Amino acid sequence: MPKPPSVFQTVPRIVFGPGAVRGLGDEVRRLGGRRVAVITDPGLVRAGLHEPALESLRRAGLEPALFQEVSPDPPLEIIPRSTAFVRESRADLIVGLGGGSSLDAAKATAIGCTNPGPIEAYAGVNLVPRPGLPTVLIPTTAGTGSEVTCVAVLSDTGHKVKIGVFSELLFARLALLDPCLTLGLPAAMTAATGLDALIHALESYTGKQATFLTEPLALAALELAARYLRRACADGSDLEARTGMLRASLLAGMAFTNTQCAAAHACSMALGGAFHIPHGLATALMLPAAMRFNLPAAPEKFSRIAEIFGEPTAGLAPLEAAAGSVRAMERLIRDLDVKLGLENYGVKPSAFPDLARAALGLGRLWQNNPRTADQEQVEGLFRDSFTAPRAGS
Repeated sequence: MPKPPSVFQTVPRIVFGPGAVRGLGDEVRRLGGRRVAVITDPGLVRAGLHEPALESLRRAGLEPALFQEVSPDPPLEIIPRSTAFVRESRADLIVGLGGGSSLDAAKATAIGCTNPGPIEAYAGVNLVPRPGLPTVLIPTTAGTGSEVTCVAVLSDTGHKVKIGVFSELLFARLALLDPCLTLGLPAAMTAATGLDALIHALESYTGKQATFLTEPLALAALELAARYLRRACADGSDLEARTGMLRASLLAGMAFTNTQCAAAHACSMALGGAFHIPHGLATALMLPAAMRFNLPAAPEKFSRIAEIFGEPTAGLAPLEAAAGSVRAMERLIRDLDVKLGLENYGVKPSAFPDLARAALGLGRLWQNNPRTADQEQVEGLFRDSFTAPRAGS
């Protein structure tokens, strides 16, 4: 039976380069914006990273209203507050500024302003009935790719799960990426967000829903991460490395929003909801086990990943060559001073059944996973991730 036709969607306009944020005001004017609400987080404001964006808007004759209450892994409860703020400011355009949490909150707020009921009513795929306010999204981390995705991930703290609102109506009108905004990001956050971008690319490339349109983007993102992630973590002022990683995050975002991610992300969302482990870190903790599970279903693609990250593959049997990709990822994670092993983050084996059920509930991610999995197999992924592997193993 032939595969269905390939479909590819992304934002209609992308502006990328050092100093790009200085043109924000003109871009908003170009989109017809007259009253602007900026959604961000308090840490970014304390660091002054919002000032270039606000200055550009003011130069264009726009007086922005600033909402700075977004917290990491934004809870559902933040969206009614941000929505009320935008309505009270009578904004006709929203600028999301910050990491993935702020960008996801901005997207959710945009549709909350034009659709009735609580935001959780739209959790799932294509359940949003009406377009939201137009959004301009400006990332300050190289990780989630949220500026070019059509999903907003929020935390349901009452049920200890993360939910995703997935709809083409969440695409921004403009993604504006300025590598200068990522300079000086602490090494730990650079590592966690950079690994998230890398895993987006890896799961998009190896997944069942990859197409001839997404595979080149994912491969390019993997090559950029292989070249620049260690450098970006080693020196926060390395503009070339920061630019390379922001490109990687962008390309990976464009790829995975058209394919979905897979097992590592499904398990990480379960971990984040139950144990509040930051998303990029949780995904990295689950990556080696998810890769080992998936190797038999896509050995050629995993072999290509091994080559990109410097593992020898010539003359090896397909599965042996593919296994090099797992060693490469474990070595990279260690090099970035990220400690593997769920036991190091307060996770107990008794939680594995509930975590597996929560992960399996994210059906859109498993549709892209190279292998199907049942409850016992997903519990096995958590068991396999419980203890850190020894270096060189």
